[in-house]
Amino acid sequence: MSKCRQCNVIVHDDVSVCPLCKCVLDVDGQAESKYPDIWAKNYVLKLVIRIYLFVAIVLEAVLVAINYFFFHGTYWSVVVGVILAYIYFTLAYTVSYSRAGYRMKIIVGVACGVLLLLVIDRVLGNNGWSMNYAFPAALLATDAVILGFIIFNRRNWQSYLSFQLAMVVFSIVPVLLSVLGLVTAPMLSYVAAAMAVFSFLGTVIIGGRRATTELKRRFHI
Repeated sequence: MSKCRQCNVIVHDDVSVCPLCKCVLDVDGQAESKYPDIWAKNYVLKLVIRIYLFVAIVLEAVLVAINYFFFHGTYWSVVVGVILAYIYFTLAYTVSYSRAGYRMKIIVGVACGVLLLLVIDRVLGNNGWSMNYAFPAALLATDAVILGFIIFNRRNWQSYLSFQLAMVVFSIVPVLLSVLGLVTAPMLSYVAAAMAVFSFLGTVIIGGRRATTELKRRFHI
């Protein structure tokens, strides 16, 4: 911040002469920053995440030791470990990693959540509820979130077409697993796949030329 003695005005711009009289400006104290200091907040957040990682490692080591010496047929320490790991990756990626877009953060968050449930299901006896219900339910919830984004962001709704197309691909996975016999109750998987496909087709058909133009631009057609 500078001051012009002749005009008696404060100049906030980073210039050496007065924009009014063209006289050389005098520096009036320290120059103020034009932009907020976001690095300080980011550093504190990363420090908190590192502290959490250290505490989680120590806690998991203690729980593994307890589970080992007092084993009663269940590796419950593994369940706690994957939950702690999920919290860490959620903080490190979806919160701290600012370069990733929110679409990718949602996909990674859902994928990590499904993996968490798969591990818990496996440790607790592999009853199949993670693939039969949790996975397709996560897909349905994600499709609903995308539709909400489209409704509330009507000016830029076409940007979610690639997101919907990715969900169509993901929804095929439990259907294929049901064909292979890994999903024993496939009804919810079929519902999730149908919702993903119909949501994408509905957006393309209702969107008309704007939707097809966006798809051509995305895939360089």
